[in-house]
Amino acid sequence: MLKRCGAGFGHLALLPLLGGAASGALASPLAAQAPRFPGRAKRVIFLFMHGGPSHVDTFDYKPRLARDSGKPLPFAKPRVQFSKTGDLGAPRWPFRPHGQSGAMVSDLFPHVAECVDDLCFVKSVHGTNEAHGGALLKLHTGSDTFVRPSMGSWVSYGLGTENQNLPSFITMNPTFGHGGVGNWSSAFLPAVHQGTPIGGNGPIDKATIHFLRDSDEHPALQRLQLDLLGEMNREHLRQSGPDAALEARIESFELAFRMQAEAPEILSLSGESALTRRLYGLDDPATASFGRQCLLARRFSERGVRFVQATHGYWDQHDNLMKDHARLAHEVDRPIAGLLGDLKARGLLDETLVLWGGEFGRTPTLQGGDGRDHHPHAFTMWMAGGGVKQGFSYGITDEYGFYCLDQKVHVHDLHATILALMGLDHEKLTYRHAGRDFRLTDVHGQVIEALFA
Repeated sequence: MLKRCGAGFGHLALLPLLGGAASGALASPLAAQAPRFPGRAKRVIFLFMHGGPSHVDTFDYKPRLARDSGKPLPFAKPRVQFSKTGDLGAPRWPFRPHGQSGAMVSDLFPHVAECVDDLCFVKSVHGTNEAHGGALLKLHTGSDTFVRPSMGSWVSYGLGTENQNLPSFITMNPTFGHGGVGNWSSAFLPAVHQGTPIGGNGPIDKATIHFLRDSDEHPALQRLQLDLLGEMNREHLRQSGPDAALEARIESFELAFRMQAEAPEILSLSGESALTRRLYGLDDPATASFGRQCLLARRFSERGVRFVQATHGYWDQHDNLMKDHARLAHEVDRPIAGLLGDLKARGLLDETLVLWGGEFGRTPTLQGGDGRDHHPHAFTMWMAGGGVKQGFSYGITDEYGFYCLDQKVHVHDLHATILALMGLDHEKLTYRHAGRDFRLTDVHGQVIEALFA
């Protein structure tokens, strides 16, 4: 009796009889949870640059790479490489110091350069996979070989949502290749923690959450239908015993109904001022698509969504790097600076962790006429807000930016640090599945406390 009546959130309507809830409503698995310890951030915005931007052409200044351009790399290349590369190639854009911190940023990012005193650069990130698919899965889920819950799903599982009318994890313009849905999947976590996609692989100006409205049914009739469906599903649960898939389906129906009341207004930018729209670059066709993603990220975040991801790409320049990196950087530079400035002006940046980066960097050695190959051995990511140090740089790569030399940050360490900033212990945030406890960092990961303000 205890097993059948007490297990699973599908049976939580019994709580009022046991004194556990006064309202009689079903408890939601997305209900806001207290962090394990005081967190510095309440939510995450992940600006993901799909394809791998070149760290030595953006934020990791290497003057010797320019000096030795055209010469062979003076030490051995990795045993496993994605493609063959040739000699060293100078950074394609000049670097200049910016802000009071004097951070060196290339001319690719003139607007982000103005924000460097709010940024915390991590220049010694490294992974284990030279291919896009494996590297994306590693960055998003902690594993490049097994199906695992994504970072956003773990944050949702640990903290829930601050707004019961919205999902706790939203991913905009996600890629359907290179791991596809696996990059925002909840895997064996309850399905309600899976990312809700908006758009995909294209301009997001008309993208929306699928099936958000039913124009043929009145909300009152939908409510009656949903109540009947819920009653039948709960009767099934009473007869069958705990069923995680069915319980998640019950909650997904309820969440979908509640989203109709709030999500359409968030997706509509009609209420934003002309000044705000210009701030995010919506007045320029080149920046409008990613600008919309960044503006929606702010709107979802300020309304309580825990984890919002905005994806941009394709930063995979094996050739034509100068042309395509310049175009891609132009598309995101102004929107990113606009997002940082807007969050700061609204008093949201201190409690919102903004993360920027790709699945790997690119080789200091050249490929083709003007390209660089995949490079997981050392690359740069940066964070802002959310309790990290401002105008700070962590991690040292060699004089060509090929390998990490000191203050190394593995992807597992990055995950552990992000969870810690959210008030979650990466070693305690576990889920039992198939006879063992799983976590985002598996059996690895060290929190990099030197990044904390």
